[in-house]
Amino acid sequence: MKRHVEAARMVLTACEYAGLSRATRRAGRRSLRAVAAAAVAGLAIVGVALTGNAQAQGIWKDVPARVEMYPIPSLTLSDRQFLSGDDGGKPVTVVGELRIAQGSGRLPVVVLMHGSGGVGANIAAWSRTFNAMGISTFAIDGFTGRGITTTSTNQAQLGRLNLIMDIYRSLDVLAKHPRVDPERIVLMGFSRGGQAALYASLERFHKRWNHSGVQFAAYIPFYPDCATTYLGDTDVAARPIRIFHGGPDDYNPVRTCKAYVERLKAAGRDVELTEYPDSPHGFDLGLLGANMLAVATKAQTVRNCRIKEGEGGVLMNADTQQPFTYQDACVELDPHVGGNPATAEAARQAVTDFLRALLKLS
Repeated sequence: MKRHVEAARMVLTACEYAGLSRATRRAGRRSLRAVAAAAVAGLAIVGVALTGNAQAQGIWKDVPARVEMYPIPSLTLSDRQFLSGDDGGKPVTVVGELRIAQGSGRLPVVVLMHGSGGVGANIAAWSRTFNAMGISTFAIDGFTGRGITTTSTNQAQLGRLNLIMDIYRSLDVLAKHPRVDPERIVLMGFSRGGQAALYASLERFHKRWNHSGVQFAAYIPFYPDCATTYLGDTDVAARPIRIFHGGPDDYNPVRTCKAYVERLKAAGRDVELTEYPDSPHGFDLGLLGANMLAVATKAQTVRNCRIKEGEGGVLMNADTQQPFTYQDACVELDPHVGGNPATAEAARQAVTDFLRALLKLS
């Protein structure tokens, strides 16, 4: 590996002496990390694994020792089917990317569940953070296998609870993997995926849909939608739940999550909500340097809806007492999204501190 990196540096030096432009040289410098990643992939192809001494060899710690892609047999269900326990949905295969961190033996894993825009750049940023800590990551793509690119402007394309199904099915894969410690698997999700990460903690859902024999060690939802009240939703797994949210979020307002957290605390659950100022929906994009606020044009938000589970698993609009649809008057458009580097870094530090203690990392 060291030879590959040194070769890249020699090529860059030769280009500089050849008088290439500054822009080209900058591109070359940026490519060094890509060369290292490619070299790691090449080593994996010929069966050479990166172990604990990889850092001493000059390999960046956030580069995984190995990347594996897994098909995940799942189902596409309506929310009513999920809630009523009806498994007569459409079979589908989604995909998970396992990035095995440098190290040896069975390692902890963070499962990452994307939001309405699909697998985005923030997933890559968090993967690098966790891989550098010696934690593997498993990023689920719940959209591509279903022929979906984004649900932002049409949330009715896919029932919200489908991502919980995908999450549980991912445990079937991870529980059998020889490099995964099944006692140290953590779930983390963002927006729509944050909602899935939050409600995947419900004992009722585990009993019906999680057949892996494995339980998550913790749940870490980022800016989830907490507008829906499910039957028995304070009966959650005896594991910590840590929610991270932005105060000015007008996509999934923090107020609904505060109300849910209060109900969970009243039931004696281990739950905390951290609220950051000046942090719009998607604020962790600040990990990539994004410092901006923009309108998510035509994106749907249920920020002013009150949804509750009714008889037979039907989701009801609590104000109209009719089955909820995305044509309801409470559904609005054009919320804001953005990033905040300062609060993203604060959240990154809080999450990494929590995981070091939880997973007993040195």
